[in-house]
Amino acid sequence: MNVEWKSEWKPLFWIVALFFAAFYLPVGTSRFDNAVLEAFQLVKWYAREHVLLCLIPAFFIAGAIGVFVSQESVMKYLGPTANKLVAYGVGSVSGSILAVCSCTVLPLFSGIYRMGAGLGPAIAFLYSGPAINVLAIILTARVLGMELGIARAVGAVLFSIIIGAIMHFIYRKEEMEKVNAAMKLPKTETKRPLWKDILYFASMIAILVFANWGKPVETEGFWYFMFANKWAITAVFA
Repeated sequence: MNVEWKSEWKPLFWIVALFFAAFYLPVGTSRFDNAVLEAFQLVKWYAREHVLLCLIPAFFIAGAIGVFVSQESVMKYLGPTANKLVAYGVGSVSGSILAVCSCTVLPLFSGIYRMGAGLGPAIAFLYSGPAINVLAIILTARVLGMELGIARAVGAVLFSIIIGAIMHFIYRKEEMEKVNAAMKLPKTETKRPLWKDILYFASMIAILVFANWGKPVETEGFWYFMFANKWAITAVFA
C-alpha cells in the first residue's frame, strides 16, 4: 500500500494543482484578458517577422555550411588544433557581417560546430555574433554615441574570446576526442566552384540584412530610401 501511494501522490498532486489553477483563472478581468491577447499578438509578430525573416534564412545559411563548406576548411581555421589566434579571431568577428539575434545565431553556431569547429571559437562566434553585427553597432552608435558603439564591439569581441577559451578549457578532453575522430575521416573532394558558394552565402546574408531593415525616424535620406525599398532589394537576392 505504501509503495502504491508513493508512486501515485505526485500525479494526484499535479492533477489537483491544475484543477485549482483552472478553477481560479481570473478570466474576465481586464488585466488578465489583455495579457493573454498581448501574448498571442506577440506570437503572431514573432511568426511573421522573426521566424520568416530571420530564422529561415539562418537555417539556409547553416545548411549551406554543412553541405558546401568542407570539413577540412573548418578544421583548418576554426578547429581545436588550428592556430588559436586565427581561430578565435575569425570566430569572434565573423558575426559582424551578419544581422543575427541571439536566436538566429544558434543554427549558425550549430552548423560550424558540427563541421568540426572547436568549441572555443564556436562559442566566441555564438557570443559575439548578435552583439557586433553591423546593424546593431550602427544603431548603438547613432542612439548612444560613437564611443559606446565602439565599446560594444570591442567588449563583445574580448569577452567572446575569454568565454570561448574558458569553455575550451572545461571541455578540453571532449575536444581532443573530437580531433582524433576527425583525423580518421576520409577527405572529401570539392566539386562545386567556390564562386557559387560565395554567391549563395552573400545572397542569404543580404536577405537577412535587408528583409529586417528597420524604419528610421527620418522620412527622407539614405536610411529611409533603404527602408522604403527593402522588399525590392531583398527580391534581387532571393
